[in-house]
Amino acid sequence: MKFATLRSGPDQSPFIALVDSDAQRYWPLSALVPGFNGDMHQLVQDWESLKDSLSPKGEGHPLEEVRLEAPIQPRRNMFCVGKNYFEHAAEFSHSGFDSSTSSDDVVPKFPIIFTKAYNTLIADGDEIPRHAKVTEQLDYEAEFAIIIGKGGRGIGKTEAFDHVWGYTVANDVTARDLQKNHKQWHLAKSLDGLCPMGPWITTADEIDPSNASIRCWVNGELRQEANIGQLIFDIPTLIETLSAGIELKPGDVIITGTPVGVGIGFSPPKFLQTGDVVRVEVEGMGALENRVGQ
Repeated sequence: MKFATLRSGPDQSPFIALVDSDAQRYWPLSALVPGFNGDMHQLVQDWESLKDSLSPKGEGHPLEEVRLEAPIQPRRNMFCVGKNYFEHAAEFSHSGFDSSTSSDDVVPKFPIIFTKAYNTLIADGDEIPRHAKVTEQLDYEAEFAIIIGKGGRGIGKTEAFDHVWGYTVANDVTARDLQKNHKQWHLAKSLDGLCPMGPWITTADEIDPSNASIRCWVNGELRQEANIGQLIFDIPTLIETLSAGIELKPGDVIITGTPVGVGIGFSPPKFLQTGDVVRVEVEGMGALENRVGQ
C-alpha cells in the first residue's frame, strides 16, 4: 500500500490518504476509518489496529485535484548515512570535498552517520531553494529512505525489518562548499528546503530493498543508477548501529546514502543551477521531481 499526505487547497488542513499510484486515485483515511483524523505518525503508531480496514472503497478521487505534501513530518532530525555505496565512496574521496577520508579508509569501516534537520523537508513538485547567497556548489543525491514503524533500542540485525514500516524517495541536496569549508556535514545538508521527499510512502511489504533500482536524472540526463542491494551497510546494519544507543521511535526517518554520479563526481563538477529539474525514482515506489528555484 501507498500513503500520502495531501492538501485540497491552500487554506485547508493536510490529510492522510491511501493512494493508487497507477490509477492516480486516492481515498482519504477518514473515509476508510471513520473518526481517523491523524497525521502519518498516527497511522504508523496505529498500524496494527488499522491495516485491515485500509482498502479502497468506491472510485476514489483524482490525485490531480489535490496537492502532495511531504509524506511525513519528522519530529526530530532525520538520520542520514554518508558514503554507503562503494563507487560513490571512491568518487567522493577523490573529489577534494571529503574531509572524512584518509588514505587507508576510502571505503568506511563503520557507517558514517549524520543528521539532516527537519526544516529541510519539501514535497514532490516543490522548488528547491537555490541559496545563491550562501552556496555556489549545490548538489543532488538520490536516496532511499526508511520509515521506522515499531521503535526500540538495541535492535539486532535479525529483527531489524520488523521495525520498518515503509520506504520513500529522498534527495539529500547538499551545499558542497559548506561541506568542505566547515569540515563537517550538518550545515551543508540542513539549509532550508534541501530535502525533497515523497511522493508518498510505500509500505514495507511491497518493496524488496535488496533488489530495487534507484535512478536520478537532471534535466533529463541520467546521472545516477544503482541497486539498493549494493549498499555497503545494509538496512539491518544501519538499524542495529543507530539503535544501539539511540531509541528509535515510530516515524523516524533513515536516509541510506547515495550512489555514484553526484555533481562533484564529474570533471568539471555539474552543480545545480536555477531552473534545473531533478528527478529521483525508486523502482516500485514512484518518482520525486523538483525544480531548483531562485
